[in-house]
Amino acid sequence: MPHPFRFPFGPLLRRMFVAAAASLALGAPAHAKPDPNAAPQDFVRQVADQALAVLKQDPALKSGNIARINQVVDEYILPYVDFEKTTRLAAGRYWRQASEKQRTDLAQAFRGTLIRTYSGALTRTDQSTAVKLQPFRGDPSASDVVVRSQISQSNSTPVNVDYRLEKTPEGWKIYDLNVEGIWLIENYRGQFAQQISQNGIDGLIQALNQRNQ
Repeated sequence: MPHPFRFPFGPLLRRMFVAAAASLALGAPAHAKPDPNAAPQDFVRQVADQALAVLKQDPALKSGNIARINQVVDEYILPYVDFEKTTRLAAGRYWRQASEKQRTDLAQAFRGTLIRTYSGALTRTDQSTAVKLQPFRGDPSASDVVVRSQISQSNSTPVNVDYRLEKTPEGWKIYDLNVEGIWLIENYRGQFAQQISQNGIDGLIQALNQRNQ
């Protein structure tokens, strides 16, 4: 009998999302909405600045209020993330086999999975956490770039976090992240493929939703 499907919510993946949430929630207080047409590093910094301003002044986030976290993610993170592309790339070849409804349901379920992990990261971010953007190594005129950062916090080793961005008609969108050498999409692609091969696309959606309850 196949081993029950489990998403990789071990220490490594949790560390990935803690670092990712921290890097999107740190910087100086925001004064304006992020400009998706700014230089890639400036755009990432602006998103971080805006998220930090909300994090510092909203006690509901620190208390783990899921409804408020969902609201903040919707307002301050998802507008700058191509979440459909993230889900499509994680699903790989199975995305082409999915119906429109299955694609919508899968993206929504995957979003819930990531938000559930973000909620823990947001409650653990403290005043000692700091983000430092690394020198940009790519071509700023390219349509697909990587922005590198390092996250530090008291009593812990600094964590390297890279963001992959694509230039869309609406401007830059984040669609993948790399924490200490592990890309989010690549990590989930194997998990998705295993579940779909055993229980189909609907089985994957059900497994995600069960963990989101």
